[in-house]
This record gives sequence, C-alpha cells and structure tokens, in this order.
Amino acid sequence: MPERSTVEQDDAEVDETPYFSYSATLRIFGTIPDLDEITRNLGIPPTHFHRRGDRRSELHAGYEHDMWSYRAPVDRAMPLHTHIDTLWEMIRGRTRYLLSLKSGDLTVDVFLGYRSSSDTAGVEIPYQSLEIFRELQVPFGLSIIVA
Repeated sequence: MPERSTVEQDDAEVDETPYFSYSATLRIFGTIPDLDEITRNLGIPPTHFHRRGDRRSELHAGYEHDMWSYRAPVDRAMPLHTHIDTLWEMIRGRTRYLLSLKSGDLTVDVFLGYRSSSDTAGVEIPYQSLEIFRELQVPFGLSIIVA
C-alpha cells in the first residue's frame, strides 16, 4: 500500500495519495454476423457490444466495426494481474474457438487498462499471468492514462 503524504497549499492540506485503476477486456471486432453466437460459444454475456454505425452520442460519428467485449468482473483497484488472471479463467477453455475467429476477418485481442494519478509509478505482471497472450497469439499491450 502506498504511503500517504500531504502538502500544505495556501494553508490547506491537500491529500496526494495516488489512485490506481486497472482493467482487462477480451475484445472481438470486425464484421460480426451474429453477436449471440459469440455469447453462446464463450458461455459468457458481453459487458459491451455495438454494431457498425452505432453512435455513443449525437456528436459521435459512429463505430467503424461491430464489437463484442467482456471485461473481467474485478474491482478496478485490484492489481492488473488479478484482472488478467480472472479473464483467462473465464475463457481458458475457449481458446480454439477464439483462434478460429481470428482465422476469419475478425480481430481478437486483450485490452489492458492502467490509469493512475501518479506519473512515477509502474505496473508489474507476474510471468504466469502472461499465458493468455501466448495462447491467444495476441501481443501484450497496455493503455496507460496518467491524470
């Protein structure tokens, strides 16, 4: 657990405890004829899906492709490897199916998120947690946001 520190600023104490937020999401995108087929084959419902052209808002131009995604159901404050390991446990037995989707025109990947208020912190992933990337034949990529 990071040590708490405070700074005096204009006679008021400001809490500078950094926050950390993590996520791991299986994404399948491209032209998906039947989103329900993916749900049936994986045995888990998507946490998000959209169709090409759907819009998040009036200002949004619309999505470029269909997408089915599942975010590991882990508290965002838990370490990143916990998100990865939980996701892997959910889909481990479906590797052959996921690889078959990649042989078509679909993209399958694992999207990792790391958000923190600290610009000097880092993240460490145990080697055991990297199995999902090797088995799905996808690169390890990490979206990092410092705010």
